[in-house]
Amino acid sequence: MSGEAPAFPWEAALHAGLCRMRLPAKDFWALTPRELGYALGLIRPSPVAPGRQAFDALMRAFPDDTFSDDKE
Repeated sequence: MSGEAPAFPWEAALHAGLCRMRLPAKDFWALTPRELGYALGLIRPSPVAPGRQAFDALMRAFPDDTFSDDKE
């Protein structure tokens, strides 16, 4: 086994984007591989939300910036 990644399935991607989804060529070529994967249903977001402990840890790690309308 050579260890090389399989070739990207361009024929299938072009058929899906241009024929099945009926995207204009400029819109198809503007898609990122991830966007195309989501559009084709090949990539799905995780249905699992973080638990309370993980959420609290995220809130501590990335607190909201405080905002005030007061201009002193």
